[in-house]
Amino acid sequence: MNTFTLTPIAHIENDFPTKFGIPRQSGLAPHLPGRIVFEAPYRSPDCLRGLEGFSHIWLIWSFSENAEQNWTPTVRPPRLGGNKRVGVFATRSPFRPNGLGLSVVKLEGIATDPQLGSVLQVSGADLMNGTPIFDIKPYITTDRCPEAICGFQEDTAGYRLQVTDPRGLLSRVDSRLRQGLTEVLAQDPRPAYHDDPDRIYGIPFAGMDIRFRVEGQVLIVEEAEISSSRITP
Repeated sequence: MNTFTLTPIAHIENDFPTKFGIPRQSGLAPHLPGRIVFEAPYRSPDCLRGLEGFSHIWLIWSFSENAEQNWTPTVRPPRLGGNKRVGVFATRSPFRPNGLGLSVVKLEGIATDPQLGSVLQVSGADLMNGTPIFDIKPYITTDRCPEAICGFQEDTAGYRLQVTDPRGLLSRVDSRLRQGLTEVLAQDPRPAYHDDPDRIYGIPFAGMDIRFRVEGQVLIVEEAEISSSRITP
């Protein structure tokens, strides 16, 4: 078989230093901000000429944190409880033969940084901070398929938790990031097979450690403390 090498053209900068808590798909937390920083050879504004006319873009990227793990023909999607196996090509699993991800994000703007050149401001991404990006393409209306049927995803498409913050702890999070974080929590970051109402889970986000537990369909924020490192761009 023919092989070829992919070279990252950019990477994303956002508030997720680890995989835990990242939305399972793009668009599920539409108010999550981030920015795409290009590698040196691709920082020319000519590369982006005309992109300002599009509202959304496709990102083709790498599951870089799983690069050393082998793929398998079947996987266990979290939304099926982590028990039922389906074919890898029927899922968005990161454990794939080539480890590529595909996401559509909203293009909020194009900025110019004196050191980094042209930078894309985006929202709604499902990538971890530093994830390498191999290509960017404009999203066009023909990409949309209103008649699409989404297999086993149909059963959980509307799944949401009610997020409660009885002590107002989320007020400690930057106000520009608070809505996006609430959207992330509402998606239930826990492994799908976990159902212990007393267990405390934690998400590192925007220089904070956000801790919570879940009772039934209600997520309760228990802590929001400053962590040892902050990565907000």
